[in-house]
Amino acid sequence: MLGLLGHTFVQLIDNIMVGQLGTTELASVSLGNSFVFVAMSLGIGFSTSITPLVAEADGSSDLKRVGDVFTHGILMCSFLGLFLFLGVYFSRNIMFSMGQPRDVVTLAFPYLNWVAASLFPLIVFQVYKQFSDGLSLTRPAMYATLFGNAINISLNYVLIFGYFGFPKLGVEGAAIGTLIARIAMLIYMIIYVKYHKKYSIYKLSFKFNQIRRLLIQKILKLGFPSALQMLFEVSFFTAAVWMSGVLGTNAQAANQIALNLTSMTFMVAMGLSAAAMIRVGNQYGKKDFVELRRVAFSIFVLIAIIDLFFCLIYLTFSKDLPWIYLENKGALTPKDTLDVIVIASSLLVVSGFFQLTDGLQAVVLGALRGLQDVNLPTAFTFISYWIIGFPVSYYLAFFTSWGATGIWIGLLTGLSSSAILLFLRFQYLTNKLIQVK
Repeated sequence: MLGLLGHTFVQLIDNIMVGQLGTTELASVSLGNSFVFVAMSLGIGFSTSITPLVAEADGSSDLKRVGDVFTHGILMCSFLGLFLFLGVYFSRNIMFSMGQPRDVVTLAFPYLNWVAASLFPLIVFQVYKQFSDGLSLTRPAMYATLFGNAINISLNYVLIFGYFGFPKLGVEGAAIGTLIARIAMLIYMIIYVKYHKKYSIYKLSFKFNQIRRLLIQKILKLGFPSALQMLFEVSFFTAAVWMSGVLGTNAQAANQIALNLTSMTFMVAMGLSAAAMIRVGNQYGKKDFVELRRVAFSIFVLIAIIDLFFCLIYLTFSKDLPWIYLENKGALTPKDTLDVIVIASSLLVVSGFFQLTDGLQAVVLGALRGLQDVNLPTAFTFISYWIIGFPVSYYLAFFTSWGATGIWIGLLTGLSSSAILLFLRFQYLTNKLIQVK
């Protein structure tokens, strides 16, 4: 959980510090990150295929296969990271023709240049993380993200506001801090895996004459649908960013506040999703399907309890949490700031209700990846987010008085549908495995 929270914490720090500059600056970070998040979802989603393959090999004590999965994952994700960086970099001009506020786009453009470059080290870092997670060694990635966040906070402080003789770069300074922090995280993981004795039993050296076509196909078979699963969800939330931008700068800034807070709590679910993927993958390798089901349902219950707590937090403090991002000047607070607070508060109420379904669908999806079942769940996520959820968001945003709140009601609808369909799929598969055995 802490390892995954580190990725989102980078954005939290950016948003809090940039929010002190104004609502326009905060909206520009939201717009710039919307492009990066789509690419990031593909890279991180693809890299998740490494974890169940490593967990299965580890569960069956196949040390050579563990090393082979890692080296092939590094090769494939390095190419993917480079491709995603170039894709975002050369598509950034699209911002000017999306109907977004002009002043927001002007600030978002240079921000995106730097953050796009951070995609390559981030995706390669994910390979090390997913490999280590598959071995149930989850602390190294946590240490790396804590290290990266310390660097990010320090650089943000001096680059955004221009302290200690550094130039005041504003939004662009936040992006530079993010890039350097992600490079530092990758370097940390490379050194840790290379020199720590826990990894010495695996043959991690790579030679091009050792490339195995069947293993590449196996990673692609799991990685491509996994990437699409994350893409469908992240692009759904990205569409919410763009729709709120059409509604106005204040709606977009409010959406960014609610989205960033929700992303923080979602990372807890993603942490348990990784745990489900690892433990289910282990039991799948051992062919112990009864224990597999017991472990999975234990995690399902745990996320339900945790997300109920988060739900109560959002409902209770919906009017207070947005002030973390914006400066409260009392009677002198600008009207735009007050408008953002009101909109963000209503979005957090909706977010409170979808904590339960969002957490459940994430954890069940992780358990299904542990079973290496990815194709039908991919179809379920597409149907839930784009056939059911998106039309609800679009209609309520632009054809009713709900505005930005309507967008988030659509998010709630899509996430709930996904949770139900994925849970039914897991029930079906595990019952079938137990009966066959």
